[in-house]
Amino acid sequence: MGKAEREAQKKKEEASLAADAVQSSMGNFGRWQLWVCLWISVLKFPVAWHALGIVFLAPPVDSWCRRPDALHNLTDEQWRNLSQQQGHASCSMADRNYSQLDGQPEAGVPSVACHAWEYDRSVFQETIITQWDLVCDRKQLANVAQTVFMFGILVGNVVFGMVADRFGRKLPLVVACVMQVVFGTACAFMPWFEAFLVLRFLTATAVGGSMITSFVICMEILGGWWRMAVSVLFHIPFSLGHSTLAAIAYYARDWHDFQLAISLPSVILISYWWLLPESPRWLLATGRDEEAVSILEQAAKCNKLDTTNIAQKIQTVSIHKNKMKEGETMKKVTIVDLFRTPNMRVKTLCMYFNWIVCGLCFYGLAQYMGHLGGNIFINVALSGLIELPGMSLCIYFMGRYGRKMTLLSSQLLAGVSCLLIIAVPQGPDHPEWPKVMLAALGIVGMSVSFPTVYLYSAELFPTVVRNVGVGSSSMCARIGSMVAPYISSLGAYGFFLPPLTFGLFPLIGSVLCILLPETAHAELPDTIEEGENFGKKSKQSKESTGTSNNAYVGADSPL
Repeated sequence: MGKAEREAQKKKEEASLAADAVQSSMGNFGRWQLWVCLWISVLKFPVAWHALGIVFLAPPVDSWCRRPDALHNLTDEQWRNLSQQQGHASCSMADRNYSQLDGQPEAGVPSVACHAWEYDRSVFQETIITQWDLVCDRKQLANVAQTVFMFGILVGNVVFGMVADRFGRKLPLVVACVMQVVFGTACAFMPWFEAFLVLRFLTATAVGGSMITSFVICMEILGGWWRMAVSVLFHIPFSLGHSTLAAIAYYARDWHDFQLAISLPSVILISYWWLLPESPRWLLATGRDEEAVSILEQAAKCNKLDTTNIAQKIQTVSIHKNKMKEGETMKKVTIVDLFRTPNMRVKTLCMYFNWIVCGLCFYGLAQYMGHLGGNIFINVALSGLIELPGMSLCIYFMGRYGRKMTLLSSQLLAGVSCLLIIAVPQGPDHPEWPKVMLAALGIVGMSVSFPTVYLYSAELFPTVVRNVGVGSSSMCARIGSMVAPYISSLGAYGFFLPPLTFGLFPLIGSVLCILLPETAHAELPDTIEEGENFGKKSKQSKESTGTSNNAYVGADSPL
């Protein structure tokens, strides 16, 4: 290593002194980190249940106009056949005196709009559709319920992210868990749809808050390769929650019981107040050095590391940190800086679009699986289980082929799979399993894309705007997830519309990946200038020195 390289390495080590002190005290990964991460992974189950619960809260249910009193003796099938023979749909019925019906349908009878409906309750006893008649001109209100939820997650990410920086990670996480129990349970007892939407929004805010704070805690106690690995593996409990959602719905066929079943288990998460530690990085950043030392000593003892010099290390860090604050003259940067220069602007827009694709297609395909023919419980369970291979292989693909090729290939897989659904023969005489398998394959692609785009964007944005870059990117994913329910329901206007939309967006995203530079094995950009130059020429890429100033990404990993 030359003199210039040694000086650069020295500056890098000085800049990351705090991170090194914390990580060297408790280790990159051990029994203590394993304990914390396993406990935090439990909350991903209710997160998945709430985020994807709309599949069983508002499943596809056959409806028809309520039969006149004169025909109350007809079975559901007889009444529906009679309506169809007279050329009327589920939103209208024949305008005639049914008390004089002789059993022979009369063609050409004018129709009037339905004012009350009956439903097929052979699979689900009660849903939000059957309770509040979300059919015909009120059909889109079921999608509004999911859009409101996804907007609530967006708000929760932002609000709890700011609260966590002010009051620590632990308190907001416990508050979010309490809110999930209270508002999620209250949803089950709401007699008005409007009140249901309000409580569903509040529940989603809590879900978004628990998502962001739990992830931050895990990333702030892990080091090296484990940061990257856990950032991917952290999605596995979500997939398991996705699969178990079908089992819950199978035994809870009434939406009230289902809502209670996915809300009440969060009671055990309140135990986080006693089981989880505060983030030592946050304690150190806010000047609570003694508390940070105490937690680091507990972690080191559990991981069988030396605890004698921890207090001295933290004291050194505090002195260094205060000097840095006194001499700090850095210009304050904002989200506008992501768009000031041409190269950064292109990279930001490409990354934003890929985040939109991930939110749109992951949640959209999960809901679309519930609209496909066949057994809805098997379809949903399969769509959850099929995510596991993708997430498990994501680490290997990113290490072997890099972030860029992994994201490009996974988006391409999802897009082609969805487009192939259009080519599958339609109709009652053709099996449904080819469409189910292709949709599941699309979810596999998304299960690789989502963790990849998170890590990719964290490495791509410069340090000075990394938090705002990843945060604004995540908001783009929420925008996609808010639109997803409406795309899934386009099948009513043409069976090809949902798979066409879910296919084209990932294909466009994969093409935009070509404009992005590879970040694997590269030193991460720190300033806006470095971010602008990063990726312009391959010779400007610098080999990783084995350290990182990124608190969320293990850039010193082999990936």
